[in-house]
Amino acid sequence: MSFKTEQTRRRRDYQAPPVTMGSVTEAPSSTGRNSMVESILAALLYGVVSFCITTVNKSVLTVYKFPSFQVVGIGQMVATLLVLGLGKLFKIISFADFNRSTFFKIWPLPAIYLLNLVSGLGGTKRLSLPMFTVLRRFSILFTMILEGYLLQKHSSRLVKGVVWMMVGGAIVAAYADLAFDMEGYFYLFLNDVCTAANGVYIKQKLDSKELGKYALMFYNAVFMLPIAILISYVSGDMQQAIEYAHWFQVDFFMQFMGTCFIGFLLIYATVVCTAVNSALTTTIVGCLKNVLITYFGMFFAGDYVYSRLNFAGVTISVLGSVGYTYVKYAEQSQKTPAKVVVATSSPAVTSV
Repeated sequence: MSFKTEQTRRRRDYQAPPVTMGSVTEAPSSTGRNSMVESILAALLYGVVSFCITTVNKSVLTVYKFPSFQVVGIGQMVATLLVLGLGKLFKIISFADFNRSTFFKIWPLPAIYLLNLVSGLGGTKRLSLPMFTVLRRFSILFTMILEGYLLQKHSSRLVKGVVWMMVGGAIVAAYADLAFDMEGYFYLFLNDVCTAANGVYIKQKLDSKELGKYALMFYNAVFMLPIAILISYVSGDMQQAIEYAHWFQVDFFMQFMGTCFIGFLLIYATVVCTAVNSALTTTIVGCLKNVLITYFGMFFAGDYVYSRLNFAGVTISVLGSVGYTYVKYAEQSQKTPAKVVVATSSPAVTSV
């Protein structure tokens, strides 16, 4: 090999060393940051699936007057076990096998999951879609409080302001609700608390790395399905569902199966959105989806009772949801990735 050939090769293979300033060397920023595209897609998936499940649930429970929301919840748990179990069997997905510590790693998510599922379906059955969606705004307030307490994640004053605007509009709407249903309100407020707790605890469990998203979904259903079946049987809901007259009506059966498997997709989308973004983001995406459902329900669901004050409260709450989205987007846009520099000659670490 000639000298010129060797010199050319060395020039080609040469890589410049990192630029240094004094005793520090600039290192690449963390590769663990979620990309904006990933965050948007996760939020969009959750929003679309959540919209679909709310409208299909409403159709099954109200239009077709299916007698048991508990049995609908059982169907969604069974669908979750089937999809994830078959996925694991055929090695499409993987998650940890069951062991003695699994229950303690996942607790209290199973109990929260069951309460969240049943209370949400109960509220959907008893309340109009506009009131259901407006009262769901309280879940944002509860999520914000729990994130501060459990995850030490605190929102800005501007965020708190628009959240209170949403909640204030919901209170006005509830005050003027001409179709007030105490049982429906109870279910929905319980659902708000459970939604907030579910999101925050999912984030906490995923951050701990003890169980992945598929394991959380699968073992939630495993632990709570027997209890849900027992409650449904003792309360008589199971018998009412078995005696339901329209099981062989094709359009009802298709919608019932749809709500079962879309329910699984909702659980998956909730876990993914919470993991990629945050519990509060998942909650607010759900409430923005409810903006569409609010006005859709007024004109097409057939069970909304109009009054001026109620409509004004609904609109104030909707505007608060839109304002929250803008504020969070503006705050995210102002954040710039920090550059991490690692010392080469001393143990100090500096961020600029």
